[in-house]
Amino acid sequence: MAGGTVALVYLTTTTVLAEVFGMPFQAALAIGFSVGIIVHFTLQRLFVWTHREEFALPLHHQVGRYLALAAAQYGVTAASTSLLPSALNLSTEVVYLATVAVVLSTNFLVFRHGIFHAKPAVPEPDQEKPAFEGDRPQSSVEQPMR
Repeated sequence: MAGGTVALVYLTTTTVLAEVFGMPFQAALAIGFSVGIIVHFTLQRLFVWTHREEFALPLHHQVGRYLALAAAQYGVTAASTSLLPSALNLSTEVVYLATVAVVLSTNFLVFRHGIFHAKPAVPEPDQEKPAFEGDRPQSSVEQPMR
């Protein structure tokens, strides 16, 4: 739900500014992207990963990693929409939509494992399991395995 909302905000903002208001596409892209990342980070942190007891990273580290990823995504999108339309004889809008689809396909894994991930689970002391059989405490009845 959050991804769809963000995609709608990002694509609509960029497309309306470029196609309806006649803004140069690269300027519309910058504005649409900025609006999109604000909405996206907020929804990811508050709703998508809300089931997390505690995040492994503090908020400022999440923001830093998120912005680094966003900068890379923006670079890819800006480069593809400025270079590929003429090379492929396609409209900028078609290249833009294809680029967004490719970029979004990897985001979930990056967010899940590198930005919004939970702290590792710490087992309860009374529920700790031995690494291997020889580490298990033996009762007076048990004999060690040989």
